[in-house]
Amino acid sequence: MVHIDKIKEIYPLHWLVWNNDYLELDRTLSSNQHDKEKQDCRGRTPLMLAVTLGHKESVEILLHHEANVYAENTQGWSVVQEAAGTGNAEILEMVLTRRDYQRYCNRVDGIPELLHKLKQAPDFYVEMKWEFTSWVPLASRMCPSDTYKVYKQGSNVRIDTTLLGFDQASWQRGNLSYIFKGQNDGATMMEVDHETREVYVDHMKLIEDGNVQLMAPSEKAIMARLSNPIVTTYVDTDKISFERNKAGIWGWRSDKCEVVNGHECKVFSASNVELITKTRIEHLSEADKLRARTPRTPLQSFLGIAEQQQEEACGATCSQEFSNVGNPSNITPEEYFDADVNLNGRDIGRPKEVNTKIQKFRATLWLSEEYPLSLQEQIMPIVDLMAISSTHFAKLKNFIQMLLPSGFPVKIEIPLFHVLNARITFGNIFGLDQDVPHVQRINEGNRVTCVVDDICFEAPLGYSRLGTLDRTQFSIEEEDDLLQFAIQQSLLEAGSEKDEVDIWEALRAQKPSRPTTPNMTEEERENQRRLQENLELCSLMMEAMTDHKKNSEPPNNDGFDDWAEQIALALRLSKQHLLEEEQQRLLEEETLRQVLELSLTEK
Repeated sequence: MVHIDKIKEIYPLHWLVWNNDYLELDRTLSSNQHDKEKQDCRGRTPLMLAVTLGHKESVEILLHHEANVYAENTQGWSVVQEAAGTGNAEILEMVLTRRDYQRYCNRVDGIPELLHKLKQAPDFYVEMKWEFTSWVPLASRMCPSDTYKVYKQGSNVRIDTTLLGFDQASWQRGNLSYIFKGQNDGATMMEVDHETREVYVDHMKLIEDGNVQLMAPSEKAIMARLSNPIVTTYVDTDKISFERNKAGIWGWRSDKCEVVNGHECKVFSASNVELITKTRIEHLSEADKLRARTPRTPLQSFLGIAEQQQEEACGATCSQEFSNVGNPSNITPEEYFDADVNLNGRDIGRPKEVNTKIQKFRATLWLSEEYPLSLQEQIMPIVDLMAISSTHFAKLKNFIQMLLPSGFPVKIEIPLFHVLNARITFGNIFGLDQDVPHVQRINEGNRVTCVVDDICFEAPLGYSRLGTLDRTQFSIEEEDDLLQFAIQQSLLEAGSEKDEVDIWEALRAQKPSRPTTPNMTEEERENQRRLQENLELCSLMMEAMTDHKKNSEPPNNDGFDDWAEQIALALRLSKQHLLEEEQQRLLEEETLRQVLELSLTEK
């Protein structure tokens, strides 16, 4: 077992963090003698170690010395996620504040560099059509689509979009233009809202370190993270392999080719694509855990077919209080810092409760050898620009950064989340298919290029100009959380956030006819619906009886008997109608269950 002197020699910063010797840690970091991003033998940087142990003072010192908040441990959890897992609001606030500050600084440094790269490439116009689809039957109709229109001139870029984001329960539409203008001393970014006729202008200047608290999150944002599960979704690229699709009858099969937007493409499939979603709940109260674990509808229960449960918590240790977060397993530093020691499932920090969903997909690529754009020189800088603040562009970037087969990916279909795919298609290059204002095509023999007018990169006349502090910006992680929530709501709630609907209304994308009580069970909702139908039927019967009275003589005994027979008949018909409806409902539930099982099996 490794000696303490050896630990101090190999991991000097980690040793100070382990003992929360923050004063010496501050002095050591000020000397710049040691790598503050070095990982220990368990894959943790000093900051990740301090957060996991819950050592607030060491966390504060490391953040002050600009330790990387974007670091991840060997399980793929970020510093922010580990901070939320501690349940400590002060640590989480410090980490989030520094994370957003570093994000802004990276953006200020990164965008001018991307625009400089683009300046060397030929100008172009292209449209990227995004279609969001789901393998859940009938659910795709509730998923949105959008076409990003991309203009590039020198070091200027403009991107038009109508899919703005997600506001708690619905996809938000609008009409926005993002304009990036490269300059010698930096860059300017404008967000043009064509509906409100407002322009947000950011001159991309660094914020002084002393003003980092301007990035502090709200108390509401902190509490939201501490009362909701920690979720991460990623594609496991280690096992992915590409193979050429085949066409034709068995024995006469050939490599498959398809024409996409006028370009002949080779079709490839990426097999062994695993979309992994991990959810942690150890930081939640028992009430929040129950809410997170309980499926709200039959659809959520059915989706559990594809889940692989992975409980990393160990028996009674799951109920450890926050005061024991640091090292409840009583691991010694000699054990922790010795790579040869098997901890047998033990670890520092609060014992984790992790639920893992693994869904296998087959991603598809349509690749053209003759496409007039360069993926690396022209498209990747655009994807990099959008990936700074767009979660689905970030996932596209991760996918196409792999070693793809040769050719330009005119069309790509990749998984985004557990039940959602994205299909991206490039089209209308240089405005060849449909004329685009302020874009002129130039034919040079067999080569076509284009010229983009300066006016495309100017704010329209008459629009109000505002500063960036007038608008709230989400980080990628927060955008990712909102996207996943919006997907869930789209699949399960076709109405507004106040109108809870059942699975059939959701799958048919029908707005509910009336609001129901929040948190109502399926049985209670069904009983309420039947009661409502009976009341409506009785109301119709009373109206019919009233009309009959108005149009007839005062009833004698025979008339009274007729009325009694009519009521009895109506009640029998009502009972028969409810019985038939119940049988139909059971049949539909069984059909959906079988379809979902087949969908999951085939995937």
